Amino acid sequence: QNEEKWDFVLVSDIHEMGSEKEIKRKKFLDELSKKGFTIKKIEDTKLFYGVRAPQHIFWKYQCLLTNPDNRQQNSSAYQDVPVTTRIRVVHFILQNTVTSDLEKLHDLMKKKVFETAFPLHKKEEIREILKKKWARWRVLFKEQPIEEIRCYFGEKVALYFAWLGWYTYLLIFAAVAGLATVAAGATVFSSSQVSKEICDANNTIMCPLCDQNCSFWVLSDTCTYAKVTHMIDNEATVVFAIFSAIWATVFLELWKRERATVATNWDVYGWDEEEEELALQLINNPQHEPRLYQHSYLRSTIILIMALLMIMVLIGIAHALVIYRAVAMALFMQSEVSLLSKHADTIAVLTGAVLHYITIVIMTKVNWHVALFLCNLEKPRTFSERENSFTVKIFLFQFFTNFSSLIYIAFFLGRINGHPGHYVRIAGHWRLEECHPSGCITDLFIQMAVIMLLKQTISNIMEYLIPWISHQLRKKQKHPKKRSMMLGEEEEAEDPCKRQWLNNYELNEVNVFSLFNEYLEIVIQYSFTTIFVAAFPLAPLLALINNVIEIHMDAIKMMRLCRRMVPRKAKDIGIWLQVLEAIGILAVIGNGLVIAITSDFIPVQVYKYMYSPCTRENHTSMDCSTGYINNSLSVFHIRDFEPHTKVLPEFNGVQIKNCRYRDYRNADDYSYTVQFWHIFAARLAFLILFEHVALCVKLIAAWYIPDVPQKVKNLLLSEKHIHLQNELSTMEYCTEV
Repeated sequence: QNEEKWDFVLVSDIHEMGSEKEIKRKKFLDELSKKGFTIKKIEDTKLFYGVRAPQHIFWKYQCLLTNPDNRQQNSSAYQDVPVTTRIRVVHFILQNTVTSDLEKLHDLMKKKVFETAFPLHKKEEIREILKKKWARWRVLFKEQPIEEIRCYFGEKVALYFAWLGWYTYLLIFAAVAGLATVAAGATVFSSSQVSKEICDANNTIMCPLCDQNCSFWVLSDTCTYAKVTHMIDNEATVVFAIFSAIWATVFLELWKRERATVATNWDVYGWDEEEEELALQLINNPQHEPRLYQHSYLRSTIILIMALLMIMVLIGIAHALVIYRAVAMALFMQSEVSLLSKHADTIAVLTGAVLHYITIVIMTKVNWHVALFLCNLEKPRTFSERENSFTVKIFLFQFFTNFSSLIYIAFFLGRINGHPGHYVRIAGHWRLEECHPSGCITDLFIQMAVIMLLKQTISNIMEYLIPWISHQLRKKQKHPKKRSMMLGEEEEAEDPCKRQWLNNYELNEVNVFSLFNEYLEIVIQYSFTTIFVAAFPLAPLLALINNVIEIHMDAIKMMRLCRRMVPRKAKDIGIWLQVLEAIGILAVIGNGLVIAITSDFIPVQVYKYMYSPCTRENHTSMDCSTGYINNSLSVFHIRDFEPHTKVLPEFNGVQIKNCRYRDYRNADDYSYTVQFWHIFAARLAFLILFEHVALCVKLIAAWYIPDVPQKVKNLLLSEKHIHLQNELSTMEYCTEV
């Protein structure tokens, strides 16, 4: 039975005898044989080589990396190497075995000498447990068997699922708070004075939205839009934004505690990646010289400049989307189709959001190649250094890809477009978009809703369908061979490994980035649920639904559709933690800016306390925001329109002399009013106050919740104490002898 336990399978095409590829393959397999590996060959449509490492390799591994106290007590412990460690060690040796032509497995795969190499999914008890308790849709709301995941896929994958599970659990609180905010908006604030005024403004004539063939319009036409805006844009949103900043901190602090507990239970708390790598290099080649740390300022400067150029390109794409929306708006407005011309602004925003999603999909692929190229330029020393460097670059690029368009909508839309008679134009022709009189936050809401929904539904369907379809296709390709084998029944019977190896080969390939992709997807989603969450309080709910499905989809993919991942050891989620902390700080800044700049919260408050009827007379029964809409619209004289603007001066049979537009400007020379500067000062003051309060609360929360639980600290303390006691007793025994 032991004879049939193979660590890895190498797959190769059948090459002609004496061909260059066949010679290279033989050289590589000979090198493995010299190291004591057992090799078994099975021929099918491809050549399969099963390899099994000799026991002395694992004994060396344990000697080099085990605590010296345990070593004396039990010298035969090397038989008990966990399967995950076994696969990891064999994988390292396979990747670092050099042939006489100075080629490694990686080079041979590039030259098509070998097609692939993978560890096997075997019929183990633990695999059956995982299939039953984890990789199926029926157990959607059950707790994940993290310990079993670790025993089968190694610590790194188990930590990912532990982190994802923890994040999903804490999203419940954020989702409930988000729902409460929307519910409060729909009930308490739906009858707000501001939206009532917009709905009653039958006589407020607004300036045309485009230059050609656009008529004036009445403010009350946009009653529904105003109601939707005030569902999102109200006092509850401010509270929710502060809650989100605290939630993000508490989530990370609690995760650090959880991680410390998990790492201690798994005995990886003090594990050192560098030491492990050096040990594996020495086992593979006792004459190995370590690669030294290097740093080049020139190289760092080149990488920095290239990364900045890439970010400029991504911001340029956001500008292109802005231009698209301005042009689309103008074209839709002039359209013959009444549906298009009537809802031109909404349609322009919606199609803009869909276009943005398409650019995200395309640029993700481009970002990937650029980040890899920059990473190779940097020449990192170890695999983990390479991974960290790649993580930071790809996250930066993805962040700008996903958020540059949203940043424009949140903070620039409607603020840089000039005013009637003096519009800012693209190429001197198309006007930039304006905000709706009830505020800009709805545009941000639509954009975020479209991107999050598309991202989660389409990406998840593709993520599951592509592996499933390719697995089915690979199975189909193999079947004809199997039928022709029916005649030679005995051969099938004499080799039980063949079916198992073929089944594993038919599964989808996995690579070092398989887990990385999952992390990146969730971290970008985390950015959406924290950074602009004030504009889209439903984001945590969407993320929660997505994650519950995501966990089990990933599980099914890993267990049933993909080959077994090479287990990796880890003691935490690595550099992703710093990335999440950075997002937490951006979330405070982002939400502060959304409330101060995007939302109408500040202008309404300034009006209430400085300009409303309440300030002049003591009306306790009166709503202090009465008259806000009229106050927030400036007057424009039609005679001042630009010469090429074609507008009919009549509206509903009445000659129009003035129209209104959203801004705080004087009616005579269109300069800013004093109220504009009051609001500007209030926005700045609120922003500074909000950010300082939120950051202080974050710091207090971080201090209040210790990173490492007392239990773990005490356990580590007692371990050190026992170790030193043992050392002392050994020393005394030696001196007595």
